[in-house]
Amino acid sequence: MEEKKVREKVLLLHKDLEVRGGKVLGVWSFPSDAVLTKGWVEENSLRALLACSTMSAKSAISKEIFAPLDERMLGAVQVKRRTKKKIPFLATGGQGEYLTYICLSVTNKKPTQASITKVKQFEGSTSFVRRSQWMLEQLRQVNGIDPNRDSAEFDLLFENAFDQWVASTASEKCTFFQILHHTCQRYLTDRKPEFINCQSKIMGGNSILHSAADSVTSAVQKASQALNERGERLGRAEEKTEDMKNSAQQFAETAHKLAMKHKC
Repeated sequence: MEEKKVREKVLLLHKDLEVRGGKVLGVWSFPSDAVLTKGWVEENSLRALLACSTMSAKSAISKEIFAPLDERMLGAVQVKRRTKKKIPFLATGGQGEYLTYICLSVTNKKPTQASITKVKQFEGSTSFVRRSQWMLEQLRQVNGIDPNRDSAEFDLLFENAFDQWVASTASEKCTFFQILHHTCQRYLTDRKPEFINCQSKIMGGNSILHSAADSVTSAVQKASQALNERGERLGRAEEKTEDMKNSAQQFAETAHKLAMKHKC
C-alpha cells in the first residue's frame, strides 16, 4: 500500500513539472522496488524542481535582459565562484545573496556580434541585473579543468579578467561549453579562444557539424555528377537525333529524285 502511494506521488510530480517546466523528467525511470523510497522521491523531486527553476530563470533572462536590446540568448549556465572574490575594504552595504548566470548572446542585427554577459538575481527580487560583459573576441581561454571526468568546474580567461566558476551541474556546464565552442567557430574568424582540459564530447559538436557539412558536400557532388552524366546522355541522344534527321532528309531527297525521274 505504501509503495502504491509513493508511485502515485511520483506520477503527480511528473505531471506537475511537465506543466510548469516542460519535459525535464522525460529521461527519468522508476528505480527497482527495493530502492523506491521516500528518500528517493524527495531527492529527485528537489533535483527536478531545481532544473525547472533554472529553465524558467533562463527564459526570463532572455526576455528581460537580451530581447529589449534586439539580442538573442544562445545559452546560459548558473554558476558560483570557486574562490571568494576579494572585496575592497571600503565596500560595504552589499545587496545580500544572489544567483549568478553566465550568458552567451548574439545580436540580431548584421553584422552579428557575440558577447558573454554576467547576469545576477538578488535575493528577494524577481528581476535580473546585467553586470559585466565581454565581447566574444576578448575571450582567450576556456578551461574545462578535467578532461577525464564530468566536472562542474571551469575557468574563463578574458583579456582583462579571469574567473573561476563551478556550474550548478556538470551537464549544464557541458551544454554551455558545446554552445560556446560552436559559437566561437561560427562567429570568430581571426583569433579563436583556446579550449583546454575539455572532454571530447564537448568538442564533438563541431565534429558533428563538419560531418554534416561533408555529407551535404558529398550529396551535392553526387547530384552534380548525375546531372553531368545525364547531360552527356542527352548530348549523345541529340547527336543521334540530328544524324537520323539528316539521314531522313537525304532519303526524302533521293526518293523525290527517283520519283521525278520515273515520271519523266
